[in-house]
Amino acid sequence: MLYLVTGTAGFIGFHTAQHLLQKGHEVVGIDSFVPYYDVKLKERRHDILAQHQGFTPYVIDLADVGAVTDVFSKGSPQRIIHLAAQAGVRYSLEFPETYISSNIVGTFNLLEQVRKRKIEHFLFASTSSAYGASTDYPFRETIPADTPLTIYSATKRGGEHMCHSYANLWGQPCTAFRFFSVYGPWGRPDMALFKFTDNILKGLPIDVYNYGNMVRDFTYVEDIVKAVVALSDAIPQAGKAVGPFDSISPVAPYRLVNIGNATPVQLNTFIAEIERATGRKAIKNLMPMQPGDVEMNSADTTLLQALTGFKPSVPVSQGIDEFVRWFRDYYNV
Repeated sequence: MLYLVTGTAGFIGFHTAQHLLQKGHEVVGIDSFVPYYDVKLKERRHDILAQHQGFTPYVIDLADVGAVTDVFSKGSPQRIIHLAAQAGVRYSLEFPETYISSNIVGTFNLLEQVRKRKIEHFLFASTSSAYGASTDYPFRETIPADTPLTIYSATKRGGEHMCHSYANLWGQPCTAFRFFSVYGPWGRPDMALFKFTDNILKGLPIDVYNYGNMVRDFTYVEDIVKAVVALSDAIPQAGKAVGPFDSISPVAPYRLVNIGNATPVQLNTFIAEIERATGRKAIKNLMPMQPGDVEMNSADTTLLQALTGFKPSVPVSQGIDEFVRWFRDYYNV
């Protein structure tokens, strides 16, 4: 099967494309190599993917409608997994305009191409940040998500709405999924696990927000990929629910699905696992909560399990071991 995956030089996009290629699928990969973090890391990921004959890369900006049109003019994929986005909650406080270009305009340009062609399934990566100020734990797909706390989460919520509208207007099957605190090898340098590991190994302090009193539903990247690929087979049909917990639209082939570990972990526990894996003690710089942060996220994965039979289950102890092993090898430390 031919997949188009956006963000293939990124953390989750790289793992997703690699998984599909290893399963024998063909992958058209799109990435713009934005220097939000070390471009060499992105280039290395793409180099690994390029070892597969079934991988065709395009270095373009999804906000460039002409470039996107040109990619689709060379052939239409059967399924699209749209993972490319400007990420980062805190970065959105300083550079909000990049989120509009990448997350809104880029998604719109893709959807415009999709509506002109027959695509089996369009899958859109959203975020648990879309739940905003909600404290109705664990988060279920059917609860309101009308209180975004950052422009990042607002643009992702907007992407969900755009997908629903295209599903409604053009009958295009769409699934949006909300990721919960993804971590693992090849992770982004701006993510907590990467920064904590780097500083702990260097003997430098780590910034611990809200004095460590935060809880996250940390989800290992391989579990994320397995869930996404499984969901690509679960093509939604308007009004056809798998249970009372289903988020299926009554008017469109659109569904929203949580992808999380469903086992929230205290931030201090997470740090303790990094200390164990590295064999070093952290020097903690305890700080107050940052704007846009939330104290807790927690996923209800009942719908994911009903649709795919899969439940993310890798514990943080195992996932952190894998990350630290990769980090030491990649940076030779």
